[in-house]
Amino acid sequence: MGRYLIQRLLAIIPVFMIVAITVFMLIHITPGDPALLMAGDEATPAQIDALRKDLGLDKPIHIQLVNYFKDISRGNLGHSIFNNHDVRGLIVQRLEPTLSIAFVAEGLAILIGIPLGIIAAWKSNTLYDRLIMIFAVGGFAIPSFWLGYNLIWLFAVKLSWFPAIGYNSFTDGIGPWIQSITLPCISIGTIGAALIVRMTRSSMLEILREDYIRTARAKGLAEFPVLIRHAFKNAGLPVITVIGLGIAGLVTGLVVTEAVFAIPGVGRLMVNGVARRDFPIIQGVVLATTVSYVLINLLIDLSYGYLDPKIRYK
Repeated sequence: MGRYLIQRLLAIIPVFMIVAITVFMLIHITPGDPALLMAGDEATPAQIDALRKDLGLDKPIHIQLVNYFKDISRGNLGHSIFNNHDVRGLIVQRLEPTLSIAFVAEGLAILIGIPLGIIAAWKSNTLYDRLIMIFAVGGFAIPSFWLGYNLIWLFAVKLSWFPAIGYNSFTDGIGPWIQSITLPCISIGTIGAALIVRMTRSSMLEILREDYIRTARAKGLAEFPVLIRHAFKNAGLPVITVIGLGIAGLVTGLVVTEAVFAIPGVGRLMVNGVARRDFPIIQGVVLATTVSYVLINLLIDLSYGYLDPKIRYK
């Protein structure tokens, strides 16, 4: 286990470097001049050239890349081109709303998706199964932004149960915090729940046909222990994999959701950075997201050994 963990952690380094180089090159070949955008239309060519020199954009691209790797090796993600704020500090400031929505939405998806998937498999080819699969297919097909706008229209505008936009920090009180994240979490968590339902149902149906399940029922075991202790325990590995993929989907979903609900999170910081061609912010957010995604999937891989002792890490 220890050797496997070290190998996986070391494997993050080349992934990190490839992502950093790819993002760096894509940003710099995209049309547009950050110095011109920052200086404004009324700036003279001399002022624009001076600003470009101050930002280091006048140097050859390979020199910029070398300097960039020197900075990130020291944990320095640079400074925003537009407000000169430290990028790492900006990301940390935006983490709370993003992590709040991400964890609650994924937890909501798991709490809804796994039980519904088990029920759908248990009651296969019945009305319960059909209704659950309608939710699974519809939830996966509906765009999160469309669902978000409709949730705002119904629960914020018509019923006034929740705020339409914005975010209240956890430190402002548990009530306002829950109200501010409820609609965003439903909007983004529905897709994850639908995906988990489909995979749980498929895995459970396969396991429920096994001989040892029929034997357990023939011995007179209650249905609940058969479903949970025997069936789901052996059907859990594909579900864990889907949960990992769902976390990857949160990256895209959070960008859209934070824009719809005007939440000051990392996703919205990324959108603003792209709109302004703020290179350091774009690079910093992408690299932080990459590291988070790789580490989360490492934890999911390690959980396989807990769910199935037959798995050995070498």
